[in-house]
Amino acid sequence: MAAENVSMGFKLYCLTVMTLVAAMYTVALRYTRTISSGDLYFSTTAVCITEVIKLILSLGMLTKETGSLSRLKNAIVEHVFLSPNELLKLSVPSVVYGIQNNMAFLALSNLDAAVYQVTYQLKIPCTALCTVLMLNRSLSRLQWFSVFMLCAGVTLVQWKPAEATKVQVEQDPVIGFAAIAVAVLCSGFAGVYFEKVLKSSDTSLWVRNIQMYLSGIVVTLMGVYVTDGEKVLEKGFFFGYTPWVCFVVFLASVGGLYTSVVVKYTDNIMKGFSAAAAIVLSTVASVVLFGLQITITFASGALLVCVSIYLYGLPKQDTSKLSRETTESKQKLMTV
Repeated sequence: MAAENVSMGFKLYCLTVMTLVAAMYTVALRYTRTISSGDLYFSTTAVCITEVIKLILSLGMLTKETGSLSRLKNAIVEHVFLSPNELLKLSVPSVVYGIQNNMAFLALSNLDAAVYQVTYQLKIPCTALCTVLMLNRSLSRLQWFSVFMLCAGVTLVQWKPAEATKVQVEQDPVIGFAAIAVAVLCSGFAGVYFEKVLKSSDTSLWVRNIQMYLSGIVVTLMGVYVTDGEKVLEKGFFFGYTPWVCFVVFLASVGGLYTSVVVKYTDNIMKGFSAAAAIVLSTVASVVLFGLQITITFASGALLVCVSIYLYGLPKQDTSKLSRETTESKQKLMTV
């Protein structure tokens, strides 16, 4: 999708907000799972509340889009109550996103925020592969090269993960990496699947979001019941919640919705810079808050990942135009 023509100031605003949200989310979540004092909250309830807030925000955006409460009511009746097949279709990414969000909590309970931020960029090759297989798109040679470069960078980061000296809780880097692996697979598949559903009809983005979040609430509530059901009944749904936990839920809620705005108004190069900047901010915050010790392999791997993200976002060269120009030049030479 091409970026719409808006002022550079607004694009920079989108870039700044997306960067800060991505960096603050990982650092704040890591803080609540490892450093923050008090009882540890149930991550499954946080994921569920996030879906509820996203639904409320999407209803607000649909209200603004439709322009009146009556049209909002008609849209909800038509696309929700009278479209069970569509709800079933959107339940697929709901389940996958639910798994992804829970894996993020598990990963950040076992890996530093900076290591997570770098490794999570594996979602780019995963999304690229799903795009090729599900949407029949092609990647340029430069994009394939950047994918392999990114994988090499992540391998360096995980070869000898940087350690955080201020984190005293028990951690398992293997579990953390496995959780990220599941999360990036979910992210790639769900993102491409949702894009395919969006482009299969003219239904509003906010209607699709509402359909997905309704399914998401049901799925995440089931996750709460299966994983922490007895503990939640004993201690309460909001057990262990602090202002920091509420902040994490807020960032998770607005971050997902804000992505659609960023996709609409910025380009791939700016998104690449944003991802690279989020890695740098997460690393600095991890050094200050968690005592992260930067190693040569981590720094080299992070640099490779940042460069690969930039290369992947570069616009494709119009090879058809070049081939036409080459053909015309050959014909002129033959004429001469």
